[in-house]
Amino acid sequence: MISGMDAPLIKTALPGPKAKAIIERDGKVVSPSYTRGYPFVMARGSGAMVEDVDGNQFLDCAAGIAVNSTGHSHPAVVAAIIDQAQKFLHMSGTDFYYEPQVQLGEAFNEIAPFSGPKRSFFSNSGTEANEAAIKLARYSTKRYGMIAFLGSFHGRTLGSLALTSSRAIQRRGFGPMQGGTFHAPYATCYRCPVGLRPETCQAECLGFLEDQVLVHLISPDEVAGVVVEPIQGEGGYVVPAPQFHERLRALTRKHGMLLIADEVQSGMGRTGKMFGMEHFGVEPDMITAAKGVASGMPLGVTTARADVMDWPQGAHASTFGGNPVSCAAAMATITLLKESLLKNAAEVGAFMMDRLKAVQEKHAIVGDVRGRGLMIGVELVKDRVTKEQAVAERDKVVEACFARGLLVLGAGKNALRISPPLVLTKAQATVAVDIIDQALATVS
Repeated sequence: MISGMDAPLIKTALPGPKAKAIIERDGKVVSPSYTRGYPFVMARGSGAMVEDVDGNQFLDCAAGIAVNSTGHSHPAVVAAIIDQAQKFLHMSGTDFYYEPQVQLGEAFNEIAPFSGPKRSFFSNSGTEANEAAIKLARYSTKRYGMIAFLGSFHGRTLGSLALTSSRAIQRRGFGPMQGGTFHAPYATCYRCPVGLRPETCQAECLGFLEDQVLVHLISPDEVAGVVVEPIQGEGGYVVPAPQFHERLRALTRKHGMLLIADEVQSGMGRTGKMFGMEHFGVEPDMITAAKGVASGMPLGVTTARADVMDWPQGAHASTFGGNPVSCAAAMATITLLKESLLKNAAEVGAFMMDRLKAVQEKHAIVGDVRGRGLMIGVELVKDRVTKEQAVAERDKVVEACFARGLLVLGAGKNALRISPPLVLTKAQATVAVDIIDQALATVS
């Protein structure tokens, strides 16, 4: 049993013999496109702790890429899954009605970060949620253009991939991309794209969108929507200056564009609020959610103002989207978030951030520590003055964390991504930071 543990326990060389055998089998039959940062082979998990097939126990600060929001196999989520599975597993919401989907729609009407009547479309993933958002924006506005931001990640299907610009390898070999999609600089304040200071810049990086993209590349009246991550995920867990979203909201309203918040990674309590956009006091017209929405069950949600989601029957559908078991898991997840986990993410996240800033003082390789709640990025640099990116060093730190029993992932070219389950305790956060401190010492 690993329940209640605060610290890792490594019993074998990594990877162990059973892990090696499974990895060898995987290499013969599974697509080589998957990115595996280190040889961890999952066997079981509880809360923020996981165990590999050789019995090694790890503290999980990756959470299945920010998916296991309520921890691994939370009893309330498991009970909801079992209860629904014993009733029925599937009855496509495309052609039939069932209450679990209605209940989840009602729940999103309550929690979505904008006012007024809302409607939700249910799919299976963040990619699918963003595909629906693209189609809906075009249908609603009768315009074709979409705008996203450099460093963003919105999915890997061809529509969402056109919005994505976090890494060129994700687009390489799949072009040409969907037409009518344009990119502008994100408010990456640590590396300001226009060389200003965030406290005084008033989000001048948006000037490129206003003065260049909307002048030289596409007319504002042809843009259906602007898709933005409230806090950028794959780009490096980048927190923009508050003015960025405020100014973007004003710009989209001025030109009749829909503002679409991609909350796939920043939503569902990750930041200490239900949705990341709530930190900025801005109401979008539409949100997309996935990852943590159902604590590990596949589910994507696209929620929009009711007057926007006014497409006719047959315009868009999904055979498996809004699966009743996934909906049940999502309802249990939302209940847990409201009861305690939003508060825990905010409190433990602030605690962890303070500890990481103390570590920053010890290691010159740490250029920036940023985030909200339990969505924390640690950017590594070779020099704090030049901010030269420590790319190879970041990868070595990830490996050193794994060797010590901590699961973390990279984000962007040179940032550590810390996204543990929202059940993480302060004791576990302390262990995680101590291990990161030790790992940084190997490259400092």
